[in-house]
Amino acid sequence: MNILGIIPARGGSKGIPGKNIKTLGTKPLIQYTFESAKKSELLSRIILSSENQEIISVAKKIKLDVPFVRPEQLALDETPSIDVILHALKYFKDDNIVFDAVCLLQPTTPFRKENFIDEAIEKFINGNFDSLITVRKLPDEFNPHWIFEEKEGRLQLATGEREIITRRQGLPAAYFRDGAVYLTKTEVLLKQRSLYGTNIGFIENEDENYVNLDTLKDWKKAEDILKNKI
Repeated sequence: MNILGIIPARGGSKGIPGKNIKTLGTKPLIQYTFESAKKSELLSRIILSSENQEIISVAKKIKLDVPFVRPEQLALDETPSIDVILHALKYFKDDNIVFDAVCLLQPTTPFRKENFIDEAIEKFINGNFDSLITVRKLPDEFNPHWIFEEKEGRLQLATGEREIITRRQGLPAAYFRDGAVYLTKTEVLLKQRSLYGTNIGFIENEDENYVNLDTLKDWKKAEDILKNKI
């Protein structure tokens, strides 16, 4: 399967200014994800998608392929990932290069265990899924069967059930997207304009060195992880 790896990195981060090229340890943030991607034997090509010339300059210094400059209108706070991916696919299609699937690798999840990308790709291919995402298990206290939402001044179970599951052992496993890997078939991206489709596979990420960088508190956690790794 011909798979395009895309590392999206726009400028204008508010929670962590200059986040995508901010130095974490001794490297710019995007380098962590690039180094993980380079170790993959199943990605056909790895590129950066960015509108920001400073980010592009850093990417080129670390030998990360930047085949185009992303349009400014696709680098806004509200720009969905699907539009960024479709722009990249169109760029390559115009050059008669077609990919069977796309692997989105967000630099905000810098730490991925060895071979994790290829493990995800293998499960994606073998399961013939529309998409596959990496997930982490929710702590029981955040399980949707124990979450309430407000409606007209009263609480009701978020699942819509009338009775709460009283025993922890009775809770079904629940997961959240961890942002490490998103894999989607090209036909799903193009025909459904969706990252997911209807047949969604998953692989659980149990790596203890996990952080999703959104705030300065998250950044401090990433720095602590690096210190413990040394």
